[in-house]
Amino acid sequence: MSAASGPESGAVTPPSPRRGPVATALRVLATGVVLAVLCLAVVVGAAAIVIPAVTGSTALTIQTGSMEPAYPPGTMVVIRPTPPEELAPGDVVTYQLRSGEAAVVTHRITQQLRAADGKLLFITQGDHNPVADPAPVQPVQVRGKLWYALPWIGWVATYVTGPWRAVVVPVAVGALFAYAAWMFVSAARDRRRGQGRGRHAEDARPRKSP
Repeated sequence: MSAASGPESGAVTPPSPRRGPVATALRVLATGVVLAVLCLAVVVGAAAIVIPAVTGSTALTIQTGSMEPAYPPGTMVVIRPTPPEELAPGDVVTYQLRSGEAAVVTHRITQQLRAADGKLLFITQGDHNPVADPAPVQPVQVRGKLWYALPWIGWVATYVTGPWRAVVVPVAVGALFAYAAWMFVSAARDRRRGQGRGRHAEDARPRKSP
């Protein structure tokens, strides 16, 4: 009766299959895309929310085509309060249709006039409009001068407003950060496994007896 033979003491567990070059390239590409989107989200969030809040500016969305092609519908424009005496023809301003009311228009100043009583007036017109706006604009109506604009971002601000913005924006940014962190941790873990397999294979090589 023969004794059952056990596993050899020098047996080596076969390493798990390594990812191919295509899978590695896809993982690197996905990581790059996530980082690019994350950076873009941070920049847009700062430009659309943080900077206006800190500087006392106002972010508005262009709703019509009157300022095309420079500012098509969906463009977010950030308006900064500016003293009327610093405004000049060529400046894009946002003004109230009627002083004290919420409805506003963003058009370009084409002329600067003085009324008979010496009061300053502005003639405005949309870049895409064939004629000037019907009534001169008084300085009290002007909410500010265009500081910078963000194409297409205005549509996002239009649909994600009020209490939803306070929820959606942090969740979206947090999800991107979490996914990017997971990609980095996963890549680091794979590198460590690859190094461990290399050392294991080196130790498992048969050594020549002297």
